[in-house]
Amino acid sequence: HVQLVESGGGSVESGGSLTLSCAFSGPTHTTDSMAWFRQAPEKEREGVAAIDSDGSTNYADSVKGRFTISQDKAKNILNLQMNSLRPEDSAMYYCAADPGYCGSDSWATRRKYDYWGQGTQVTVS
Repeated sequence: HVQLVESGGGSVESGGSLTLSCAFSGPTHTTDSMAWFRQAPEKEREGVAAIDSDGSTNYADSVKGRFTISQDKAKNILNLQMNSLRPEDSAMYYCAADPGYCGSDSWATRRKYDYWGQGTQVTVS
């Protein structure tokens, strides 16, 4: 049974920072690939950043240089450090996990991920 629980969302002014966290639990290898997605009202859910079991990372072009994804495997925590936030970053942010390797070709494909959290809201004004 895989469980993902996000936290850290909130309201922040443009240019500010937030760190999202995702506490995960489950059988070994079910979380080999992990990612953050986001969904704004009336928009499709989009990939923000992902990290594979080998530590390789991928980012959406819109967040490169501003967001950093990291994983503390000892504590089973996935983090997303978000700097220089913009109003267009406002969305519900979701943590996702998959037992397979994603890589640069499929990391942002929503249907690839088997497990999802409930989301945490980020609002930038």
